[in-house]
Amino acid sequence: MKVNEIMANLEAKHPGEAEYLQAVREVLETIEEEYNKHPEFEAAKIVERIVEPDRIFTFRVTWVDDKGEIQTNLGYRVQFNAALGAYKGGLRFHKAVNVSMLKFLGFEQIFKNSLTNLPLGGAKGGADFDPTGKSDAEIMRFCQAFMYELWRNIGPDQDSPAGDVGVGGREIGYLYGMYKKLAREHSTGALTGKSYGWGGSLMRPEATGFGAIYYVDRMVKQKGDTLKGKKIALSGFGNVAWGAAQKATELGAQVVAISGPDGVCEIKGGMDKAMFDYMLVMRANNHNKVEEMAQQFPDRAVFTPGKKAWSVKCDIACPSAFQNELNEDDAKMLLANGVKYVAEISNMGCQPAAIAAIQKAGVPFGPGKAVNAGGVATSGLEICQNAGHINWTAEEVDKKLFKIMNDIYDLCAEYGKQADGSINYVKGANIAGFMRVAKAMLAQGTI
Repeated sequence: MKVNEIMANLEAKHPGEAEYLQAVREVLETIEEEYNKHPEFEAAKIVERIVEPDRIFTFRVTWVDDKGEIQTNLGYRVQFNAALGAYKGGLRFHKAVNVSMLKFLGFEQIFKNSLTNLPLGGAKGGADFDPTGKSDAEIMRFCQAFMYELWRNIGPDQDSPAGDVGVGGREIGYLYGMYKKLAREHSTGALTGKSYGWGGSLMRPEATGFGAIYYVDRMVKQKGDTLKGKKIALSGFGNVAWGAAQKATELGAQVVAISGPDGVCEIKGGMDKAMFDYMLVMRANNHNKVEEMAQQFPDRAVFTPGKKAWSVKCDIACPSAFQNELNEDDAKMLLANGVKYVAEISNMGCQPAAIAAIQKAGVPFGPGKAVNAGGVATSGLEICQNAGHINWTAEEVDKKLFKIMNDIYDLCAEYGKQADGSINYVKGANIAGFMRVAKAMLAQGTI
């Protein structure tokens, strides 16, 4: 495999799609050595095929706001690779959504899903719709219009979307309601992230955050260290950060910072249940302001406008909100403040220069495709429950999630072990995820 040659061809086909091209290059550079040990992969052109999506749907979404005015957005679904199973990946509603973003997320999803060892292909979708400040009625009308265009191309044996940024339980409910009406069937496997009681799984809202902390706990233990007493900074305050904050606190760490588009809240003494509960209120009100935490708990939370979570001194930094949110300057600030571990909970939450700086400093770095795989893993478990008409308890789901995340860690450690005994988790995750997909593609022929 000649990475630069492949990338030159890809850049010519996909000009200007920086996020997608960045994700592809990172994977190819880390798997190159292992890939070249398998001439059968080269003969079958596995890399050339895996970097291109199977198909992309682009559609107009027209809806009516509360003022009676007609609004138009663009919707997308990128079905990237189905070698391991039906397509699986979230829907993202955010004003910055475009096809390059979704192609990068879909590409990453291939390997993330592969790491779970569940029969799940990789996909991603969404729209450039901003739910901030929208009423429930407006969000419902948008979701219904979005699903009207998408429903023919999804289903439990074809493509099963889930939630992502801007798409939580409320949005999944509206989307599924419209899907059910159009498809004329109660196919609970068509979407995951549903509420418990009508096809949803217990623990799904917490799963990405819980799974991430299970992975981080293994990173810490690998160094002979413990989570107890560690100070953790999280970006965002949605479901991912909410789950991570709870599990980190349960395991003895202190969550000392959460952030939003408006700034950062530094939490004195770490978060507690009252704060966890209030994060749900903040998520539901669509204001997207972390300052509200400080207003609600003025004696314990200090808000600083315009700052990121990384401005607060911490032992562990976990980007949990959006891609490329932690840049090189942020990494240098964290290192100067003595950060001991960095783990992406958001997909590609760190920019390449930031990752390079963190790894060069010898700080263990956990990549998003491994660290945040708990969400899709639990979505896979939700599909299993629906198919088998099973209702696992929260404890049973959490036990399965714990095992999956520890298995993922073991794979990353196995493939990422360096000559000096350290672990390159990025390399390990990429190779482990790629190998399973590549072998499946080879076995299935040139389809």
